[in-house]
Amino acid sequence: MKYFNTEGLCNPNKHYMVDIAQRLYEIKKLVDSEKYFAINRARQYGKTTTLSALKDYLKDEYIVVKLDFQGIGTASYKTEGDFTQAIARMLLDAHEFLDVPIPEEYIHAFEEINEKDTDRVKMDEIFRVFRRWCEKSAKPIVLMIDEVDSATNNQVFMDFLAQLRLRYLEREEASKSITFQSVILAGVTDVKHLKSKIRDEDQSKVNSPWNIAVDFKIDMSLPQAGIQQMLNDYEADHNTGMDTEHIAKIIHDYTSGYPYLVSRICQIMDQELVPDVFEGLSEAWKENGVDEAVKIILSDGNNALFESLTGKLTNYSKLREKLRRILLFGDVIEYLPDDEPQKQLKMYGFIKIVNNRIAISNRIFEMRLYKQFVGENKYDNLRQLAASEKNIFIEDGLLNVPKIMQHFIDSQKMIHDEYDMRFAEEEGRERFLTYLSPIINGTGTYSIEEQTRTHQRMDVVIHYLGKRYVIELKIWRGERYNEDGEKQLKSYLDYFGLDTGYLLSFNFNKNKETGVKRMDIGDKVLFEGTV
Repeated sequence: MKYFNTEGLCNPNKHYMVDIAQRLYEIKKLVDSEKYFAINRARQYGKTTTLSALKDYLKDEYIVVKLDFQGIGTASYKTEGDFTQAIARMLLDAHEFLDVPIPEEYIHAFEEINEKDTDRVKMDEIFRVFRRWCEKSAKPIVLMIDEVDSATNNQVFMDFLAQLRLRYLEREEASKSITFQSVILAGVTDVKHLKSKIRDEDQSKVNSPWNIAVDFKIDMSLPQAGIQQMLNDYEADHNTGMDTEHIAKIIHDYTSGYPYLVSRICQIMDQELVPDVFEGLSEAWKENGVDEAVKIILSDGNNALFESLTGKLTNYSKLREKLRRILLFGDVIEYLPDDEPQKQLKMYGFIKIVNNRIAISNRIFEMRLYKQFVGENKYDNLRQLAASEKNIFIEDGLLNVPKIMQHFIDSQKMIHDEYDMRFAEEEGRERFLTYLSPIINGTGTYSIEEQTRTHQRMDVVIHYLGKRYVIELKIWRGERYNEDGEKQLKSYLDYFGLDTGYLLSFNFNKNKETGVKRMDIGDKVLFEGTV
């Protein structure tokens, strides 16, 4: 029986996975065109799985040599002799254990390189063997190298790329194949910009040895239709009765197709929710099950993706503060392609570019950052107060949101006697999220709808025990703007199929009336709170 896999290579014969045939077709077009390129994507983004599938996809037309630089130890980067012998051994192993068809004369040549004294081995020796092999091979040869990140801080790797570049340029002058048909590197690091990482006597290398490579623009995120196809395969085996189209949409909304997050949500729903949360898979594979899986992911203290995200933000404190302001205050940050922190976060898959502006890559990353930003702010008194009152807001397993808003309003009267416009713009919504977090912590989560995250308006969607609660947070700009907000909230309730919504306004008129009141708007019920 197949299962969802989040640990390493995915195999379609063993694992439920999205069909990547279209992706392989697009990559093969690059190979057919003799292109050299690098697949640079974030961690756990399907690079190794793609290379493995591509190797099989190309085998009828090409000889494919796939190497993994994880197999090269640190000592092998000391000299070009050490590195060259390590490459020779990997090729010998590929022939012996992975059935890569290398003619016997070149096997002997690689063995001779490996048996020499290291200080007598030069890198161009192995490239002479490559040249003869490529020239006489019945099929063009494609070289793939996975996990190049382990090599990118080493000068010998730069020299290796320079040799590949030289042979590539020589090919244009020759009338026969003297080098590889295509070279594909895979890793997180953008190899085309390695000149910024390798230094010799404090001088940056001027030219990148990989500037011959074409940009790899093929989308490797998982589309909603592909996720649905994977769920259809699962449903054929398990007969849960799930609405695969609906569940695929929800998973895609949370993940934006980030492969690891998609697989991890499905893995949790399949393996970890029954019987602790649900009685059977039929209950688990519903919208509530997706929410429960996301809650587990967000609570994971040992998740390498989140550790990498927070680590990068720690290194780039100014960009970290800008992202915080995007999420909490609706700031807009222009994308600057030459800005190093932005390049780093984009390369690691944490931000994306939308209309030339920075955005967080997916909703799960956003939710994790909200949790961190709100959890580390200065409002400890609000957190403690909300935690002490937590139980009074839960009634028969449901959140009493009007009571939450009322107690928040009362807490602001106790803690702050006066408000001004700066408080509204800079602090109000952050204070409410701080108050809300300990109330739902451990049982529910919340997310912010991106299209409403502005300086004046923010829609908070609480996910709690299978129920959704939509709270619009806004700054009071007059009665007309308030009516517009009520209409917007009504349409949003229609989208979620809800009958009741909540509006919390930060009003700084001296004659305002604070508190929570109920209103009927058409067929909807609105509870409006005023701070």
